[in-house]
Amino acid sequence: MELDPEALELRARYALMIGTIQPRPIAWVSTVSPAGATNIAPFSFFTGIGANPMTLCFSSANDRTGKKKDTLVNIEATRQFVVNFATEANAAKMNQTSAPYPYGVSEIEKCGLTPRPSVKVKPPRVAESPAAFECELLQVVALGEGPLVGNLIIGKVVYIHYDDQIYNGGNIRHQDLRAIGRMEGAWYSRTQDAFELPRPEAA
Repeated sequence: MELDPEALELRARYALMIGTIQPRPIAWVSTVSPAGATNIAPFSFFTGIGANPMTLCFSSANDRTGKKKDTLVNIEATRQFVVNFATEANAAKMNQTSAPYPYGVSEIEKCGLTPRPSVKVKPPRVAESPAAFECELLQVVALGEGPLVGNLIIGKVVYIHYDDQIYNGGNIRHQDLRAIGRMEGAWYSRTQDAFELPRPEAA
């Protein structure tokens, strides 16, 4: 099968991306509006960029009407956010925060999450996540306008939180973090069925 993406409907393109790019780590992003309302939502187009400076990125796609998501609206206004991490233990609450709550309604309150104050940014982290990266916005790369258009959000990590039981002297182990990943449709993956391949020497 060979396909020209320009010949496909938007939903078909999206389905191919989420069906093929998997498993995808989940950035569970908390923000705050200029009026002080908290927001949290999951994003699975997410990865790290580099360690110097410590940077990461995630994509917030416009909805099917072309409207920006609340997370992006808040980040553009405040230039701050916190990346919390999705795990087996918080999966159900993380999923509930993806529901289409109106702007200004706090998913943290609606979904029974426990806010914790951040150190260098205004948005709170959530106690249900065993790790959290406080971030300041470096850049938003808008790839266009309209439905399902991606907006790449690049942030600099300015403060880090870990639960003691997973920090392990800075040697974070997947067996302790128990992160989950996003698959196609409503499917998720665990990280417990893992295998190790040591980095090879050049032949």
